[in-house]
Amino acid sequence: MAEHPAPSVRASDKDRDHAAERLQSAAAEGRIDLDDLDRRLTEIYGAKTQAELERAGQDLPEPARTDTLVVSDEPSSHFAMSVFGWFTRRGHWVAPRDFTSLSMFGGGEIDLRDAAFAAREIRVRVFALWGYAEVTVPDDVEVEVKGFGLFGAFDRSAAHRRRGAPRVVISGLALFSGVRTRTKPARRTP
Repeated sequence: MAEHPAPSVRASDKDRDHAAERLQSAAAEGRIDLDDLDRRLTEIYGAKTQAELERAGQDLPEPARTDTLVVSDEPSSHFAMSVFGWFTRRGHWVAPRDFTSLSMFGGGEIDLRDAAFAAREIRVRVFALWGYAEVTVPDDVEVEVKGFGLFGAFDRSAAHRRRGAPRVVISGLALFSGVRTRTKPARRTP
């Protein structure tokens, strides 16, 4: 007896909106004309299953991770502090337009690889006083480092240009301490 394929997964309104945004981006880039956009949007908003949504955009490239990096969600936190201890800000979170950290006689880690951004440019201010702090940024964003080390070191390893990508500006002070910046491959998928 032949096996019957599983029924298609039903499409949600959020799925339809995501597919429509992808088509609108393709039209803005000149990949499809307005008549084709209109026809495909009609298909999308009439789609009942995920397979029907996929057919409407099957010949278009998947959006890059950086296209979905900036979100309108509320930031998860704006500040981190450690005094004779350690803080960690990593995992899935929404990085605010301005994030500040303070480490006194302690340390901390700020990891933006799984973070979404509340703006196209975010600022991370790092103050390490007799302590240590580390900032890890994804490799697909632009990074500027403007920190200052006084009897300490403020590393600039993560600084790099990436035109058109979201931007991270890292600034602050390392006083009798160190601030390390580094770039690693992004882990978050679109």
